Amino acid sequence: MTKQQTLICDILSNVHDHLNAEQIFLLAREQLPSIAMGTVYRNLNQLANQGQIRRLTVPGQPDRFDRNPTPHGHLVCRDCGKLEDLFLPDLEEYLQGRCGTKITHYELTMGHICSHCQEK
Repeated sequence: MTKQQTLICDILSNVHDHLNAEQIFLLAREQLPSIAMGTVYRNLNQLANQGQIRRLTVPGQPDRFDRNPTPHGHLVCRDCGKLEDLFLPDLEEYLQGRCGTKITHYELTMGHICSHCQEK
């Protein structure tokens, strides 16, 4: 793993949020001022393609990245756009039973209104 990839993974591991490429770039520049935005994009693509991180696509928003590559879903707040992890441990087995085939991966994003927005 390159120095830049290690830095990106460290950033994603130490932040309890699903960051977009620009947010990762700004945090990376604090530790490696010479890093370029293109380098961040290239390394994010490589890490996602290798299965080290997950790319999360939410319509109308920039892609975000998740350090946890294990199968899980996400809740996205309809009002503020916040993403939260959603763990449904038996979902993959259920889907395999319903589909009659081995599931190799899945993307599950469900909309909701987060507790912060509900309080408003």
